[in-house]
Amino acid sequence: MEDAIDRTDKTSDVTRGSADAWLAAAYEALLEGGVEAVSLHSLGKRLNLSRTSFYWFFKDKNELLSRLLAKWKEKNSGNWISRTEAYADSIAEAMLNVFDCWFDDAIFDSKFEAAIRSWAQQSPEIAGELAEDDVARISALTAMFIRFNYEPKQADVRARAAYFVQIGYVSARQNEELSVRMMRIPEYVEVFTGRRPKKTELDRFYSRRGFK
Repeated sequence: MEDAIDRTDKTSDVTRGSADAWLAAAYEALLEGGVEAVSLHSLGKRLNLSRTSFYWFFKDKNELLSRLLAKWKEKNSGNWISRTEAYADSIAEAMLNVFDCWFDDAIFDSKFEAAIRSWAQQSPEIAGELAEDDVARISALTAMFIRFNYEPKQADVRARAAYFVQIGYVSARQNEELSVRMMRIPEYVEVFTGRRPKKTELDRFYSRRGFK
């Protein structure tokens, strides 16, 4: 981590960027080169701002990285859990709600997820944070199955199967054709839930994903 400098040593330029700009630059650097690429020097060059302007918005690099981690938690874990709680008439439809995370980076940012998992391999602290979020996401999936009257043990195993398939796709950075993966959706639903999705349920899912 880079040390902070005295906050009195700040640029007098009127253009200092913003906290959001520095955070966005850190996000892009993390995705492109891992946590090692998130240096104040490289971010300043990316934004065409002086390094000292950073300290108008953040105490030090640790604070920036903490904000980056919080952004990941809010988006990926928060949205994943929300999708498990979305209204559904059947477990098949509930699983299709979760599948939205598979196909929409606005809901679940797969590249961000892969970058955090790579960072966790280098940092026990981040690994601990990641483990907590994995538990929370699996617990939310398990609760979803239990709402549809699955026994707790069965709900847990089905939740883990569904979750780790998606994380496997993220970690392996699979680049399947959209049409191929979409054709597999009914089978995935049946494997994970033991229920075949209805045509109307699939049609709603395909429609919101813009797939015909």
